[in-house]
Amino acid sequence: MKNNMGAGDRVIRLAVSTILAVLCFQNIVTGVWAIVLGILAIIFFVTAFVGNCPLYLLFGINTCKKNNDHGTARN
Repeated sequence: MKNNMGAGDRVIRLAVSTILAVLCFQNIVTGVWAIVLGILAIIFFVTAFVGNCPLYLLFGINTCKKNNDHGTARN
């Protein structure tokens, strides 16, 4: 599986997943919304950890910087 998320995108996802998890665990959000936000927190955490987002693949988005340096000079 190829990475399609850059470092900035991964940091943002980790921050959002942390905030959503805190909202759920502190009972600030309860009921169905807590379940929905908990699932989103898990999804954001896993995609940030893996570095690949299936929706990015579906829509052709890639925030990962390309490394074109293969030891050959391009003029």
